[in-house]
Amino acid sequence: LTGWSGNEQLWSVQDGAIIGSTTAESPIKANTFLIWKAGKVADFVLELEYRLTPGQESKPGGNSGIQYRSQVKDEAAFIVGGYQADIDWDLTYSGINYEERGRGILALRGQSVTISDQGEKNAKPIGDADVLGKKINQGQWNRYRIVALGNSLQHYINDTLMSEVIDHQSDKSAGEGVLAFQIHTGPPMVIQFRNVRLKNLKQ
Repeated sequence: LTGWSGNEQLWSVQDGAIIGSTTAESPIKANTFLIWKAGKVADFVLELEYRLTPGQESKPGGNSGIQYRSQVKDEAAFIVGGYQADIDWDLTYSGINYEERGRGILALRGQSVTISDQGEKNAKPIGDADVLGKKINQGQWNRYRIVALGNSLQHYINDTLMSEVIDHQSDKSAGEGVLAFQIHTGPPMVIQFRNVRLKNLKQ
């Protein structure tokens, strides 16, 4: 975990993968994050593989996400807020754009959403959410790609565009911030990330 900051009781590295896990005996009380400390991200392409699986002692469930252009809200508790490329076991939210500790859901899976300077949302369909969800391999490794360029934010899973946000709301949008991985409150879960590659883009 060199170069990362997080609760080391929850995060570890094994077989080349970053692992975040919770148990029924020690549930977390708030969403917590593993924060990349080597710099901030602005315009970039992030590619990685992830796998979300339930904890062994729990019924299937779990939720995670990839934070980017985010702000550290509580350094001691490893809490951040900002844009999130969502991940969940039920495949309800995987691929959406969710603003943690902010405006909430910005774009559902299958939507391209333009947010005006006043915060009004104009959503256009780019696909059927259920059909797109079938592109995601539940409990298996999947490829996530995030492309952030200016106010355009695109989330791809397994090379398929899942959601897009064009964010013109200048008082709420973020042009740069930290990168972090999430463990969500709720049932025990294991989230793994591997082959993380970041390419900075210059406009």
